[in-house]
Order: sequence, then structure tokens, then C-alpha cells
Amino acid sequence: MDRELICLIGMLLVFLVANILIKLPVSLSMVAGAVAGALIAGDGIPLRHLFEGTFTYIDTILIISMAMLFMTVINESGALEALNAAIVTRFYKVPAVMLILLMFVIMFPGMITGSSTAAVLSAGALVAPLLLMIGIPKDQAGAIIAIGAIMGMAAPPVNIPAMLIAGGVDMPYIGFEGPLFLITIPCAVFTVLFLGLKHCKNLNIGELKKNLNMEIGKKYGFRLYIPIIFLAVMLIASKMLPTLPQLGTSLIFLIASVIGCFTGRKFNLWKSALKAIDTTIPVLGKLMGVGMFIQIMTLSGARGWIVVSCLSAGTMVLYIFICTIMPGFGAVSSYGAASVMGIPFLLVLLQAGGGNDIVMCCMLSFICCLGDLMPPTALAGNYAAQIVGLKYKPVLIKCVIPFVICILLALTILIKSSAFAFLTA
Repeated sequence: MDRELICLIGMLLVFLVANILIKLPVSLSMVAGAVAGALIAGDGIPLRHLFEGTFTYIDTILIISMAMLFMTVINESGALEALNAAIVTRFYKVPAVMLILLMFVIMFPGMITGSSTAAVLSAGALVAPLLLMIGIPKDQAGAIIAIGAIMGMAAPPVNIPAMLIAGGVDMPYIGFEGPLFLITIPCAVFTVLFLGLKHCKNLNIGELKKNLNMEIGKKYGFRLYIPIIFLAVMLIASKMLPTLPQLGTSLIFLIASVIGCFTGRKFNLWKSALKAIDTTIPVLGKLMGVGMFIQIMTLSGARGWIVVSCLSAGTMVLYIFICTIMPGFGAVSSYGAASVMGIPFLLVLLQAGGGNDIVMCCMLSFICCLGDLMPPTALAGNYAAQIVGLKYKPVLIKCVIPFVICILLALTILIKSSAFAFLTA
């Protein structure tokens, strides 16, 4: 057995034992796996590599920190509540449009923070009572929230698995918006219409309003949405108008957060910042742990072994691995799946040639995100089930068909990635 394979198996075993059996957080489990890999490879405890690995994703860490602050501010200001009320009252006579817009509301926090959990616990918790009032059964409402949160996690501007994979192959996180929207929007629309539309008959607006905060929108009006509009305009302008001074994504999120303090409901900024920190720290810890893990995989040669093995195994086997192992590993950590599997798989695809690197990276990151549906952790699925008052199993069953559709569409785009290269411009 190759030394690199032994090292890789040792790293994964230590990680899984630490996370599943000992119940350590994913971040500390990643650190344990990295240290074990270095020891098995005969490198002792390489402090320099471990330290460098910690700061591999420092740019991503800054973006996520500011994005979490922005999401907390938007939630506290009442903007999401007002948006829900506006969508339902204006579009209840057109259920398909209403459901699609509510799905986008569920996605929004995930798009901003890169976290499906943040999407479920913020927008998902607000939308869930509406879905139930419409007449959608609990299991299907939970599935809509879970998959919507994951679609938000995978959508731009903040797709953490894509950032991890791109960073691992020295690819700038530029031009990802088109391919990510191409995969996430159709999957989100299909899911909400497939699971929810048949239940939206004879909607009673009076009953729906009982679960809506109608006052917040009347009191503050359009100004509630100013931070969101500012954020969208600045992010788009930074891509479309490169001649403008580049503030950077982190600073744009920070400025939008400050604006949000003055556009809606009054709240304690300090307490909100602490809440954002509490939500962010586990995510940042995962990124630091993942950075260490990948650094040691590279040092030991394990990452190179994966690439060489996949190249020799053939394209068909590679695609089977992508559709099974990546979401399966994502059950433990979608970020870990992106780093441990996504980076080597992308390197294999790049060496095989014939595809677009950005499109392929986007599809791999999307498949990693689907791991948040997979037991035992199933972060998005379990939280969504809790919100609708169910165990996860019935929600998971309703997620099966949308999950398969998502995988097949992602695989199709992955195989034909060169045909979608125009979306990366």
C-alpha cells in the first residue's frame, strides 16, 4: 500500500473518529486529522505548515464575518418580515409566483453568509408558518426550507465550498456568478413548485395575514430595503465597472450593515454584533481546520495521490465518485468535502482537459453543498425538520426527488462545462 494512501486513510479515520465518536466539532476534528497525517507521513508536528494552513482562507473568513453581521442587521431591522408580508399580500392570487419569491427569501441569508444553517434559522423560520398556513404539509414544507437553504448556500455571491476549491487550485473567485445562478435557480424553482404548488388552492389572505408582520412595512416603507439594494448595486458595480475604486466585498458588507442600523426597527448594534460572532465562530473554525487539513494533505502527497488515482481510474468512475462520495462526505462537512474531495477532483478534470475550470468548480461546489441534506448531520435538513415540528426522516424522504434532479443537472453541466463558458465572462 502506498505511503500517501496510508496517510490519507489515517487522516480521514482520525477525523471521522474525532467528529462522530468523540463528538468534537468539525474544526477540531480537522486539526486532529491534519496532525495525525503529519505524524504518519514522518513530518512530526510541522507547526509552520499548520499555521500557514490556518490562514489559507483568510479572505473568505473576512467576507463571511462581515456577511454574518449584515444578515443579523437585516434580520433585526425587520426587512425580512416586511419582505414576506409584501410578497404574500401582492402575489397570493398567483401562487406559483408567490412560492418562487418565498423560496428566494429562504435562499437570501444563505447567499449572503454561505451557510445553509443561517438561512434555515433566519428566513426559513419566518417563512415556515406561511407555508403551513397555505396548506403545505409539514414534511414538504420542511423539504422546501432545507433545499432552499442549500440553494442559497450554493448561490452567489458567497459560496464557501467554491471559494475553498478555487483557493486550493490558485483560482481567483471571479466569474462564478453565472454558473452558480444557472444551477441554483432552476433547482430552487423546481423544488418549491414540485412540492408546494399543488397545495396552494383557495388561499385565504385574511388567515395568511395573521402570520405576517404588516406593521413593520407600513411604518418604515421602502427604506427597509436600502441596505439590500446598496449591497446588490455595489457588488454588481464592482464586477461590471472595474474602473471604479474597488472597496472589496468585506467592506461593502460592513458599509451595508452600518446603513441597515438606520433604516428600520431600532436594535442594539453591540448585541447584534455579538450574535453574529456567535454564529460565525463555528464556520470560521471549520475554515481554519480545513486549511490545516489541506496543507498536510499536500505536504504528505495525499492530495497528489488522489489526483493520480482518479486519472488512472477513468472518467466514468470519477463522475460516479463525484455524485456519491462528495455529497456523502458532505454529510460530515460540506466544507470538508470541498477541500478533501473537491480540490483533487477539480485538478483531475483540469488535467483531463476540454472543460471550463470555473464552471466545473461551480458544479463541484454545488454537489458538496447537497451534503447538508445527508445524514447523520444533515445540518439544513435537521434544522428545517425542527422548525416544522418533525423528525428528519419524513423530510428527507420528500427531499429525494429534488436531490436526484439537482445531482443530474449538476452532472450534466459538469460534463458539458465548455458549452457554458460564456457565463463566466
